[in-house]
Amino acid sequence: MHAGNVKLVIAALLVSAGSLAASAGGFDAGEGGSFDVNVGGLVAVSPEYEGSKDYKVIGAPLLFPAGFGDEGIVQFRGVDDLRFRLLNQYGFEAGPLIGWRFNRDEDDADRLIGLGDVDGGFVVGGYAGYRFGAFLPFVSYHHAVSGDETGGVLRFGAEAKTKLDGGITATVIGGATYADDDYMDSYFSVTGAQSAASVAGLGVYDAEAGIKDVFIGLSGDVPISDRWSLKASARYTHIVGDAVDSPIVETESQFSGGLGLVYRWTVGN
Repeated sequence: MHAGNVKLVIAALLVSAGSLAASAGGFDAGEGGSFDVNVGGLVAVSPEYEGSKDYKVIGAPLLFPAGFGDEGIVQFRGVDDLRFRLLNQYGFEAGPLIGWRFNRDEDDADRLIGLGDVDGGFVVGGYAGYRFGAFLPFVSYHHAVSGDETGGVLRFGAEAKTKLDGGITATVIGGATYADDDYMDSYFSVTGAQSAASVAGLGVYDAEAGIKDVFIGLSGDVPISDRWSLKASARYTHIVGDAVDSPIVETESQFSGGLGLVYRWTVGN
């Protein structure tokens, strides 16, 4: 997916989430119908493709209601993990999720030439978790419903949130990802036809369903003033199992991160 399309996808997800949060009471309107929205921008860094040793930089605008976040109905955990917390009772929370799965073009790396493109598409699924104070074990499922048949992944782990001095909120997350056969075939297998067309001479490889990675991440929300805040995140993912043995994978160590600057703006009277 080209960077311009990525920007549009991220912005569309955030705007649609904002619309749902507004209709579901995700923020409070003030007197005269005024309400707060967050506007800003995000710069993110991620591997060119899953298993790549090279990286790309993506920029995107941000626009969402001020009630959007860990305490609101809508929670953003990643481009493929935009959650809607519709059930929140006695520590248990659950709801649907939507997102986007990036495509992989054969010109993303020399190693991929001849393998053909893998089309990305919209993702739907759901999540559930049980909160013990600041600690939240969770499980989520993400399945592609457009583009190529790239299957689904089951992500499970836990996150813990804490308040630091200066109003800073820090969140630590860790877990693992299970991928089904369709996903593993799409992103890690090499068929006989692909092997024959491979410029890099990749051999035939059949990746089976299983745990494809483990990950750990840290994110922070840093208030700069009453209106401005800085949002930062970093994640390390280690590819394992059949995925790491794929000839497509250049390195098992994958880093990603993002930095955003947000302004809280009052709309209306």
